[in-house]
Amino acid sequence: MEPEDPSKELERLRREVAQLTAQSVPASPMAQIGQVFDEMFEGIQIVDFDWRYVYLNASAGRHSRRAREELIGRTMQEMYPGIEQAEVFAYLRRAMTERIPQQVANLFTFPDGHKGWFDIRISPVPMGILILSVDISTQKEIEEDLRRSREDLAITLECMAEGVITTDTGGGVAGMNPAAERLTGWPTAEARGQSLDRLVRFLNQETGEAVDHPVAKVLSQGLKIGLANDTVLVARDGSRVPIASSGAPIRDASGRLRGAVVVLKNMKEEYELAAMLRQAQKMESVGQLAGGIAHDFNNLLTVINGYSALSLQRLPDGDALRGPLESIGEAGERAAALTRQLLAFSRKQVLKPELLDLNEVVRRTSQMLKRLIGEDVELSARLKPGLGAVRFDPGQIEQILMNLAVNARDAMPKGGKLTIETANVELDAEYARTHPGAQAGPHVMIAVSDTGVGMEAATKARIFEPFFTTKAPGKGTGLGLSTVYGIVKQSGGNIWVYSEPGRGTAFKVYLPRAEAKADNQGTKATHSGAPGVGTILVVEDEEGVRTLLRDVLEMGGYTVLTAGDAAVAQALCAKHQGEIRLLLTDVVLPGMGGRELSEKLVAMRPGMRVVFMSGYTDNAIVHHGVLEPGLHFIEKPILPNVLLDKIGAFLAT
Repeated sequence: MEPEDPSKELERLRREVAQLTAQSVPASPMAQIGQVFDEMFEGIQIVDFDWRYVYLNASAGRHSRRAREELIGRTMQEMYPGIEQAEVFAYLRRAMTERIPQQVANLFTFPDGHKGWFDIRISPVPMGILILSVDISTQKEIEEDLRRSREDLAITLECMAEGVITTDTGGGVAGMNPAAERLTGWPTAEARGQSLDRLVRFLNQETGEAVDHPVAKVLSQGLKIGLANDTVLVARDGSRVPIASSGAPIRDASGRLRGAVVVLKNMKEEYELAAMLRQAQKMESVGQLAGGIAHDFNNLLTVINGYSALSLQRLPDGDALRGPLESIGEAGERAAALTRQLLAFSRKQVLKPELLDLNEVVRRTSQMLKRLIGEDVELSARLKPGLGAVRFDPGQIEQILMNLAVNARDAMPKGGKLTIETANVELDAEYARTHPGAQAGPHVMIAVSDTGVGMEAATKARIFEPFFTTKAPGKGTGLGLSTVYGIVKQSGGNIWVYSEPGRGTAFKVYLPRAEAKADNQGTKATHSGAPGVGTILVVEDEEGVRTLLRDVLEMGGYTVLTAGDAAVAQALCAKHQGEIRLLLTDVVLPGMGGRELSEKLVAMRPGMRVVFMSGYTDNAIVHHGVLEPGLHFIEKPILPNVLLDKIGAFLAT
């Protein structure tokens, strides 16, 4: 006798349960079992030997994403086309044919594209196989999120600049990221399990005394410790690195201490940047002081040099006083040169920038530099073809080259090699960040390198300070490099020095590249030297300078009105009946500045022309040291012949 078809038996049982329910009588045991199965979390499916669905409980129906009534009596292949190629079907077939229980976690893709993870257990039964399934999609998502989090954490730790060390409760190293390996000098494989205080030492930055390492503090107190930046870490090779450290306990879900994590940050770069910033601020303060001194000193030199020059003009050849007066004039000129250097350092010079090709400047000055450095120093130039143009004062770029060449010569007392190099460079944001005052972008570099004695760090840190010198007394003013520094900074450039004792020195000057073709052409106004004509109003608050200017201009043939401040100048301008051809005014005046005064006086006398004079730049007439277009300027100290030439040339145009 053949066994009864299981599907018919199940159908008969269902009808029986339905009848009993309709008659309000207790459900049969089979119906009660069906109700229990429907309440189970796990999905239950029975598939016969022809792969037809015989039974599904409620959870299995939900897992299948199809109605149970739609599946019963249909084959898997009909309901899920392509299932025989799915990974899970190999397990189903083995259980069906070999009658061996199977278990697999499977990602199943449904016909509508939905995907779900299921933990599946397959057991052979008399009518085919029974499939017990649990939807583990949420669990898998959580696991995947955790996996990604671990990967992200691992990548983060790998990329972190700070060193991260984890330990067990005894302070033994559990793990280190690459930055910690570099900082301590210990590979994780060697460090793991060893006590951190045996691997590295921690010292107080000021006293050098040993201090507890951050992990010890965390483990002893069981508390998070804040950032501390007064510690020095002594690495495996004995090198010392200033660090900032912080730490926190690691606890399990119950709050029990499992270890500690400590973060170590290498502070060397930050300390160096802070030191460079302090030095730059110091230089700025010294520059302000130097500029003020130079301004006052230039007024004195205008009087000293001016009257010595006038006196020499009036004395006949052979007069006994000519020698002393010439000495006074020479000393005054040297003093004026020093004030120009102070003004260059303090960035208070008035610039006359032109578009320049630095290669051409180097070629033009090479012979002069060779005479300057002497025969025992070999000069070579490596000039980059296609060099970009810079907007720079041609006289000042020559001064830079001369000062750096002299500095290099003095560093090579027994001779050596001096190299001047040019190149187009692109300064990136990282360079700008680590070089205070530098700006990212296209630049032209001019480098002056020597093979001299070089410098130690302490000297290198001070070389741009005015009056700092390593030369013997009387051998130098200490203003050469400070002058270079000021010139470069005032023109928006940056200068950096690389040097080591016994290995020479290289100064690299970076100047912003100008988007134009260099012409290297300059024009100079000339004056015929004819006697001056007309009235000039001189406004100068220093009486000695004011008197000198009047004497010189009157000697040149001009009628001169003088005023010590803006109020007197306005009154004179209103009172004077005749024409005033020119206003010659100091930029810095008490009360009202020269620029504002000139605007008021020109409004009163529209035909009057204006020339400014000063011992240093002032924001009233310049921007970043460059004279505003259309303005005319005479720099103090002023020599009589220079004053007359410039005034005459200006009025002649």
